[in-house]
Amino acid sequence: MTNTPTRPLTLRDVSEASGVSEMTVSRVLRNRGDVSEATRERVLKAARELGYVPNKIAGALASQRVNLVGVVIPSLSNMVFPNVMTGISEVLSQTDLQPVVGVTDYNPETEERVLYEMLSWRPSGMIIAGLEHSDAARAMLVAAGIPVVEIMDVDGKCVDSMVGISHRRAGREMAQAIIKQGYSRIGFLGTKMPMDHRARKRFEGFTEALAKAGIEIADQEFYSGGSALLKGREMTQEILERTPDLDFIYYSNDMIGAGGMLWLLEQGIDIPGQIGLAGFNGVELLDGLPRRLATMDACRKDIGRKAAEIIAARNDADAPDPERIVELTPKISFGDTLKRY
Repeated sequence: MTNTPTRPLTLRDVSEASGVSEMTVSRVLRNRGDVSEATRERVLKAARELGYVPNKIAGALASQRVNLVGVVIPSLSNMVFPNVMTGISEVLSQTDLQPVVGVTDYNPETEERVLYEMLSWRPSGMIIAGLEHSDAARAMLVAAGIPVVEIMDVDGKCVDSMVGISHRRAGREMAQAIIKQGYSRIGFLGTKMPMDHRARKRFEGFTEALAKAGIEIADQEFYSGGSALLKGREMTQEILERTPDLDFIYYSNDMIGAGGMLWLLEQGIDIPGQIGLAGFNGVELLDGLPRRLATMDACRKDIGRKAAEIIAARNDADAPDPERIVELTPKISFGDTLKRY
């Protein structure tokens, strides 16, 4: 038969179990003050055996902050964001800070609600995907008085800090690589805009670079929903039935690009001789496919790490003020679907 506690455990319980004062217990559990290693171990052992969990809300009443970092992302099904979260977690695991995740489904109203709830807990920082927010969301971030890092994008103005890549530059560089290899009848398949702001910026950079070379997009198609192999297969078939003389297709992400590549291989179409392909994100999950899709790494894990490092440094009184604008540089991987002369 188990004993069910009739009241929440307190510092006094840990104090009595470890044989040290409540003040010393508090110092150990908050990792503050000069406490011997032996005493620290005794307190932590007692706390573990009792199952004691500190009351963070009580501490927040004094400090006006809890050791939580709000992380607001648009999707967990998109392969991009688990890598970002890995980078964030690796850094914050070395601190007292803990990430708490909210998902918006690319919906501005949902983002407002998630932000409102998270900020009501007075977190120690916020990491939020994208630079485009509603006026209400932006006002909440500005008024929060905490470190805010907007991630994934640097093509715009940030509230406080930002870490990401230039998606317009990424689109331009991919277009230049495609043009250099002699392709000229180019189609584009991607997510519906303008809700996917980063895909929109890549498309803008892509078409600008083509225009400078005197090339126009020969055909294009957009879809709603998450990145999917099936959608890539369907759209690739549709665009080639409509415009059969395309010699290259640029996809807004790797997942639909992989779907398109599989359909083309089933049709016996020569890749990249008859038609070349490229995606975006550098998704490792696709490494086992029959061909390696040309792509561009979005620096996902590094973005997460850099953002968390900014939050951690801003919460450490002894750390120097970190750089507020961090632009990372993605690189093209030609794979097997973008020919090289």
